[in-house]
Amino acid sequence: MATDIHRPVSTQGTTQAVRVAGLTRSFDGRAVIDDLRLDVRQGEFVALLGRSGCGKSTLLRILAGLDRDIEGTVLVPRRKAVAFQAPRLMPWKKVWRNVVLGLPGGPGRGVADQALEEVGLGHRADAWPKTLSGGEAQRASLARALVHEPDLLLLDEPFGALDALTRIRAQRLVGELWQRRGCAVLLVTHDVEEAVLLADRVLVMDDGVIAHEQRIDLARPRDITDPRFAELRAGLLERLGVDTAAEAA
Repeated sequence: MATDIHRPVSTQGTTQAVRVAGLTRSFDGRAVIDDLRLDVRQGEFVALLGRSGCGKSTLLRILAGLDRDIEGTVLVPRRKAVAFQAPRLMPWKKVWRNVVLGLPGGPGRGVADQALEEVGLGHRADAWPKTLSGGEAQRASLARALVHEPDLLLLDEPFGALDALTRIRAQRLVGELWQRRGCAVLLVTHDVEEAVLLADRVLVMDDGVIAHEQRIDLARPRDITDPRFAELRAGLLERLGVDTAAEAA
C-alpha cells in the first residue's frame, strides 16, 4: 500500500524527500518493478534513465500517487507535483485558468500570474492553449506544477517532444527553477546528456530495479565539452548497452 506523508522522512541525520523500499508493481502477473529501493534527499536533483519498458514511468506514476496497486513502502511528501511529456492543457480554458486547475480553495488569478512570470510566460496568461508553441505549452505545464509549492517535483520526459533549441532553453529553465525553489526533483528521461547536465545523481533502471547509480560531481553551470562530462556520459551510455566506440566512428 502506498503511503503519503506530510513531511519528509528523516533518516540517519539526512532529510529524505522520497523513501521507497521493497516496491513491486505487477501487470498480468509480470513484475515491471521488482523489490525496488530508492532514496532521494530533500533538495536533490535525480535523473532516472533506462530502456523503454524498464518501469521508469510506472515508478514516477507511483510516486505521484497515480498508481496505488503496489506492494512495499512508498513515502513521499504530501506537497508534490508532476509534469508529463504532453502538457495536458484544457483547450477550453485560458492559460492562467489551466495553471490553477485543481488547486484547492479556488485561488485567484494572482497565483497563476506569479507562476507564469516565473517560467517566462506571464505575457501569455490570457492566451488559449491552442495558440501556444510546444515550448510555451510545456512552460505552462511547469507553472501548473509550481503553484502547488511542491517539496517533490516529478518530471516524466517533459522535453521529449520539443525541438533541439527549445529543449535546451527548457532544460536551462528547469535547472534555474530547481535551484531557486530548492525542492527535490526526479526526472525521467531517455537523454543521457540531459541527465548529466541537470542531475546531482543519475540512476539507471533495468529489469524493474535500480541497477546503477552515478554521482555527477561537476560544477554548475556544466559544460558539455568538458572531458569529465564526456566521460560520465560515455559510462552511462555503456550501462544502457550503447556502443560508444561505434557511436564515435
